Amino acid sequence: MHLLTRLAPVLLLTLLAGCVFPGVYKINVQQGNIITEEDISQLEPGMSRSQVHSVLGTPLMLNPADTSVEYYAYTFQESGGEIREQKVIVHYDGDTFTRMEKQLLDDLPAY
Repeated sequence: MHLLTRLAPVLLLTLLAGCVFPGVYKINVQQGNIITEEDISQLEPGMSRSQVHSVLGTPLMLNPADTSVEYYAYTFQESGGEIREQKVIVHYDGDTFTRMEKQLLDDLPAY
């Protein structure tokens, strides 16, 4: 028992040191809808919702209380660094595309 009480702090320190080892590999993390200027250029006012979905894909977020707006978001984090994001908000009148707001990344990472 006396040996265990001496080794406990050393074991605990060894376990904690492994958690913050500086050589740990961190992966790139991508989430959401990747939308490019080329995709957006295909949209025209008057398109149906299903036509917009065929160009942009399924929206990431829907508001059940307000179906006139759909949200497309994309985030990218490179090797545990800063999270970069882009947003596209699509507006409808009924089932007809009217306009959109966009905030795109300057460059999209390779995927």
